[in-house]
Amino acid sequence: MVLEKTTPKRPAAGTWISAFRLRTLPLALSCIGMGGFLAAADHLSRWPVLVVCVVTTLFLQILSNLANDYGDSKHGADSQHREGPKRAVQAGQITPGQMKTAIVVFSLLSLLSGVALLWVALGTSGIYLFMFFLALGLGAIWAAIGYTNGGKPYGYAGLGDISVFFFFGWVGVLGTYFLQTERLFLELLLPASSLGFFSAAVLNVNNIRDLKSDELAGKRSVPVRLGALRARAYHWVLLLSGIACTIIFVGVRENATLWPWLFVGALPMFYYNGREVKRRQTPAELDPLLKQMALSTLLFVVLLGIGLMLDR
Repeated sequence: MVLEKTTPKRPAAGTWISAFRLRTLPLALSCIGMGGFLAAADHLSRWPVLVVCVVTTLFLQILSNLANDYGDSKHGADSQHREGPKRAVQAGQITPGQMKTAIVVFSLLSLLSGVALLWVALGTSGIYLFMFFLALGLGAIWAAIGYTNGGKPYGYAGLGDISVFFFFGWVGVLGTYFLQTERLFLELLLPASSLGFFSAAVLNVNNIRDLKSDELAGKRSVPVRLGALRARAYHWVLLLSGIACTIIFVGVRENATLWPWLFVGALPMFYYNGREVKRRQTPAELDPLLKQMALSTLLFVVLLGIGLMLDR
């Protein structure tokens, strides 16, 4: 008797789109938007650079989501105990082999787009600067994959918040600004840190939602380490720290008008998020707050950016 080798069914386009987790993309766009608005406020925008920044960031975010899907399924965080939305590998919609192929594809797309970005932004102006940013790009690819993959994924050690703060905050905002302007100022660390804190808050909501299944899988996220009650207090620390950084940034500007304070219009959305994270207990109740926090951050960036541009 000859056994025929079966070929895994090819996932439908809708399955891949779901695995991309499009609701996380506004957060990725926020850090690029902040860097873009800061450059525009200084009358130093370079639209070709900004467009390639957006493309590269979207590739990296999708890569991170696919790698997270694969890694959490492999390490047991996405199991029958998980109460959040079903992931593609966990649900059997995409095989592990297919997901690994997709991870390779988006790693290459991120790398090629990143190199194109550096070429458009820097040209041949300096090999050392080019290599520095290339190293940052490779680090971002490693961070996207290494969060839940490898022998010792750093997300399972509770280091995800630091990585998100660094790449979504400092690297995303300051990198976007520098690649357009080829200059940096110390005070720009403040709006960059705001984005880092808000991005960590999005991850914190995700980890509070998945606290029970993460604990069972040995994923020592910050909420697992702190416990549910203190993780919710930590969430307020992230929100207030992000707001405080922006208040200081706007408050110390010389000859500033009231326009940069437009960002205050987004604060009720952050208050709502912090209040609901404290109030809601079940994963199903907490899940919508991820999208709400990401959209709140994007609104915050747009309002602050418009205010900065009107201030000049």
